[in-house]
Amino acid sequence: MGTEYITYKGMLFPRLDYSPETISYLQSEFQVRDDDVFNVTYPKSGTNWMLEILSLIRCDGDPSWARSVLNWDRAPWIESNNGQEAALKYPPPRLLSSHMPLQFFPRSFQGSRAKVIYTLRSPKDVVTSYYHFTHIMHAFKDHGPLDAFLQDFLSGNVPYGSWFDHVAGWLGLRGQDNFFYITYEELQQDLRGSVQRISRFLGKELSEQQISSVVENASFQTMRRNKMCNFSEVPDEFMDHSKGQLLRKGH
Repeated sequence: MGTEYITYKGMLFPRLDYSPETISYLQSEFQVRDDDVFNVTYPKSGTNWMLEILSLIRCDGDPSWARSVLNWDRAPWIESNNGQEAALKYPPPRLLSSHMPLQFFPRSFQGSRAKVIYTLRSPKDVVTSYYHFTHIMHAFKDHGPLDAFLQDFLSGNVPYGSWFDHVAGWLGLRGQDNFFYITYEELQQDLRGSVQRISRFLGKELSEQQISSVVENASFQTMRRNKMCNFSEVPDEFMDHSKGQLLRKGH
């Protein structure tokens, strides 16, 4: 069910909820707004963790929004069919998510004041997490044993292409005022300091108490209990819940 991929300009994407037309529209016609905030990652690099952090910062540490609205509704995926439709209806200021490499990102981002937070993770951990993810999500085909998946990963023969190209492309924006990058490992080692840095980048002045609330509600254990971000509400059409869960170990 939906396990085949589509190819767009040489890159694989899941067929389930993706189409060349939607991706093409994103690249050439999607209008970025100056007050947009984009949560951008290569798959399995801390996307949902960062989304939870950004959701909590947006609400000054108040967890109500993060506990009552599904995370893909809080920050729609601009390259998927359903996500792009939601993004186009999203009232400003928009919080949006994407795995897109820079070359397929909306051209209207260039010259805008929209902000991108880019999270990167050790490729060794990405491979392991991505491999397990392909076994629970129907959008991915079976790449075989881990060794075979590793070969596909290293050659870029997986959805969203090469990790190395993805990271190199986005980190080419280092030094721009509207681009902020952080590693998954930094989030693990110093979540509070990371939240403070992200808040400053977004122009949000949070109190120590508000920062503490962000840190507490973006912890692995809290997120694992939150049905709005732990993927327990993902429809069976997209995910085989009997094979595992999104938040496996948190390290």
